[in-house]
Amino acid sequence: MNYLRFIVIGLFLSSFFCATPIYADEESDSRMALYKKTSAVTDIPWEYLAAIDQYERQVHDDPKEGRVTAIEVDPMFWKGSDSQLPDVLFPDGWGEDGNGDNKVQINNDEDVLWSIGSYIKTYGTTKEDIKIALWNYYKRDLTVQTIMNTARVFRKFQTVQLTNRDFPLPTHANYSYRSTWGDARGFGGRRIHEGTDIFANYGVPVKSTTYGVVEMKGWNTFGGWRIGIRDIYNIYHYYAHLQNFSEDIKVGDIVQPGDVIGAVGASGYGPPGTSGKFPPHLHYGMYQDNGKNEWSFDPTPFLRKWERMAE
Repeated sequence: MNYLRFIVIGLFLSSFFCATPIYADEESDSRMALYKKTSAVTDIPWEYLAAIDQYERQVHDDPKEGRVTAIEVDPMFWKGSDSQLPDVLFPDGWGEDGNGDNKVQINNDEDVLWSIGSYIKTYGTTKEDIKIALWNYYKRDLTVQTIMNTARVFRKFQTVQLTNRDFPLPTHANYSYRSTWGDARGFGGRRIHEGTDIFANYGVPVKSTTYGVVEMKGWNTFGGWRIGIRDIYNIYHYYAHLQNFSEDIKVGDIVQPGDVIGAVGASGYGPPGTSGKFPPHLHYGMYQDNGKNEWSFDPTPFLRKWERMAE
């Protein structure tokens, strides 16, 4: 099932990875209109509503027919017109009329967004209030962190249509790579290679391929100096064996395609200070989160596409 999901996700994401400037298309216009309308009446900043929807788009794939958002409410706790369960059995359930038609429908975007906005508002409207509300709703730390960070990205760029991508190395540099994902690895025990190695000279700049937030930075015995960035598609991008980091890059920073985050090296394979056991290269990995589990997949097809875009 994971491989099938990866294929679906790959087809979905590839439709967005185009070499065009930031723009607002018809779908994103419709989404933004709903987010901002709901924000105006619930006092919940639109970027949090957008980030919740963006997260659920990856968990549930595309929105269902006739809908703009992908948010799917647990029917066991929906007390709207579609519910067949007595309210007395589920006193904490929720569901409200968001479009004024005197119906509370679980498949209506305005009703769902209004209900979620109203639910969050019961906790308050500050960043910390919203974070608590999200944890009580999803019961998962990584989910809350992802939504909060995605909201920051949307707030900075003031759009949900962030489709630009970049190749992780300058295309004029001397580099080479092939698909090495899934190959056997012996260092650190028997395991598979969870990424693609891009061989290049020491010091070649390493760039962010995507919009996202720096989630991790530091040393790892296997990866050496490495950095992790989670994007708005619930994908974690892992850059390892770096020679160094960019001076101003730190955990929590928002990055965009092309931002330099470090340089190619050969660090790792032991305690800090070890290096040179293998030729200098960038290990680039991608990991998909589905709301329950996270797994690696082959980044090579994406690297090929981004390389063509950068050229």
